Amino acid sequence: MSVVAIILGGGQGRRLFPLTLYRSKPAVPIGGKYRLVDIPISNSLHAGINRIFVSTQYNSASLNNHIHNTYKFDYFSRSSVVLLAAEQTLSSERWFQGTADAVRCHIPHYHLKPDDDVFVLSGDHLYRMDYQEVLKFHREKAADVTLSTISVPERVMREFGILKMEKDGKITDFREKPATKEDRKGMESAGKGRYLASMGVYLFKASVLTDLLKGTEADFGKELIPRAIKECKSYGYLFDGYWRDIGTIRSFYKASLELTGPYPKFRFNSPKGNTFTHPRFLPPSQILSSKIDSSLISEGCVLRDATVESSIIGLRSVVQKKVAIKNSIIMGADYFEFETSDADSVPLGIGDGTTIENAIIDKNARIGRNVTIKNVKGVEEESAVNYYIREGVVIIPKDVTIPDKTVI
Repeated sequence: MSVVAIILGGGQGRRLFPLTLYRSKPAVPIGGKYRLVDIPISNSLHAGINRIFVSTQYNSASLNNHIHNTYKFDYFSRSSVVLLAAEQTLSSERWFQGTADAVRCHIPHYHLKPDDDVFVLSGDHLYRMDYQEVLKFHREKAADVTLSTISVPERVMREFGILKMEKDGKITDFREKPATKEDRKGMESAGKGRYLASMGVYLFKASVLTDLLKGTEADFGKELIPRAIKECKSYGYLFDGYWRDIGTIRSFYKASLELTGPYPKFRFNSPKGNTFTHPRFLPPSQILSSKIDSSLISEGCVLRDATVESSIIGLRSVVQKKVAIKNSIIMGADYFEFETSDADSVPLGIGDGTTIENAIIDKNARIGRNVTIKNVKGVEEESAVNYYIREGVVIIPKDVTIPDKTVI
């Protein structure tokens, strides 16, 4: 009896656009140096799960490169992180139609035995969970399917699949993103005004999963899970730790800034195990005459007479003189650019005298001198040539150049 983890990484991530302009959701940078996919992979490895599969499809190059460069095991290790891209076969020549279809199409690659247990995990959540505790609960209940759940208030329940459970944890009802009072009637089961939401952490008996996938359901949350609850012995595991769904620009922005506080609820380093990512061997950051408060500064950065408050400064960031950054995420750069004497060019990084507030600056951006990026008009949604505003947050996409004295 062994345990397999399947991480879903193929979605287009429309709600995270433009961060998903050149990458899939699980490849989006988080915390200055990590990728979202590092979270479920690290949780799996710390739980002793050594057969991990990551399904990819949309904008997969960045995710593929990260997995290939990060999770290398020696010849004598039984651990492996295997990338499974969408492929044409004799039985199927189409793209994945949804999360369940992605798992279905790769069933032959998992080499499952009937008594194996299979975790199916989302690649875009921020949390630390001991999957061994979920596995223990699953086996004690002799469950066919176990869904990890978390308590949420009524105001956000329409964003999640909502469960109703008995005292022993048996799931009796499931409703995907109930929008009306009628939809959520009778579902309150986590105390007054609170509901139990599915976290997107599923655990199946392998034989049950393969039987369910013989159907035509394309998506786990919308189709396969409701069917599993009706047909199978299904239980809910109540998780009481920190968990964030990084599904939208606002949720990504909020979760990222939560990491900068004095006592963040999520830490990438923990007695329960650190979060793994690509080892880059970068030099220490150089900080000259700068003021930094409640912020994360990654490796390989240069800050010259800058003010940084409640922000994340990503790998290889260059922040020039008199720059003020507040409540923002600077993702950094994929490479170093040595200083040039070309006065007409905009160098990699953030130029002298620039102000950035409430913004996300994607990788390899070139921000000129005396630029203002702070949504000065208070716009909620806007698309322009070299920037976007989503849910009030200004996003400068990857590889974009912002000329001197621009005001956004």
